[in-house]
This record gives sequence, structure tokens and C-alpha cells, in this order.
Amino acid sequence: MSRVGKKPVEVPAGVTVTIEANTVTVKGPKGELSRTFNQDMKVELEGNVVNVTRPSDNKEHRALHGTTRALIANMVEGVSKGFEKSLELIGVGYRAQKQGKNLILNVGYSHPVEMEPEKGIEIEVPSNTKVIVKGTDKERVGALAANIRQVRPPEPYKGKGIRYEGEYVRRKEGKTGK
Repeated sequence: MSRVGKKPVEVPAGVTVTIEANTVTVKGPKGELSRTFNQDMKVELEGNVVNVTRPSDNKEHRALHGTTRALIANMVEGVSKGFEKSLELIGVGYRAQKQGKNLILNVGYSHPVEMEPEKGIEIEVPSNTKVIVKGTDKERVGALAANIRQVRPPEPYKGKGIRYEGEYVRRKEGKTGK
């Protein structure tokens, strides 16, 4: 039995969960998320607890069981608290700024890189070397943060680039003389 799948998902006050066939919709103070799951997984709402059960012990159902429960838990957490990813820019002259909704990155290229967040995702720039991506959908917040990091990933010699806050970059020793 999946240890993750067996755990019930607690629905906090102010969050409503509606289940129609295999589509789960979660509404909360931060927004609304909806997702369609595999029709084999049985999602039930009992009071303020969501339970996920599987029909059999075959490999596919075991894999889907924990995944379905984790996705529902992330939806509930997203509409109640929200998710955020922090990135930091390290390098001489590397800076970020916000222009309207868009993020402008100057990271050593001959041109500034402009990134536009999709609907439901918000970008904050508290300082010119720090970027915070916020939103209700964990998957989309992580994807945008990964795309921002991909503009200039940290390199192992000087450690310059865009990295997640707290990310450790293994450093290499450079060339030596004779």
C-alpha cells in the first residue's frame, strides 16, 4: 500500500473542494485550481478530508495512487498558502528588474533577457540580485523558476549565474600554471 496515497488530505477552513467524476476543483482565498485525474483512482470528500483509493494492487494503480494524493494536497496548499521559489543572481553586473509584469534580466549577454509570467504567476524583485516567483500552482511556479534559472545556469568555476536560494554549486579548480 502506498504510504503517501493512504494519508488523507486535510482541507483547511476557507477552502472548498468539489469532485465531479474524475475532475477535482479546489477554491480558496488565493484562487482556484482544477485538475482531471485518471478515472481508475477514486477520490472521495468526507467532511473536510479528501481520501484517494485505488481499485487494485497492479503497478500502474500503485504509481497513480500516491501521485494523485500528492497533486490534490498541492492544490489545497496552493489555494490556501500559495507557493514561492526564490532565485539569486551572482556575478558582477548581473541584475534583475521588473517592468510592468515582465522580468528583465541583465546577466552578461549583449542584450537584456525579457521574461513574461503566465496568468496566475507573479514575479517580485525585492533587490536587483533577487527574484521571487509566486503563485498557486506548484508545477507552474517551479517551471517558471527553472526557465529563469536556465537563462544563465550557475557555472562551476566562478559560481556566476542564476541559482535557487540556498542551492549549492560544486566548484572546480581552474587551470594551473606550470
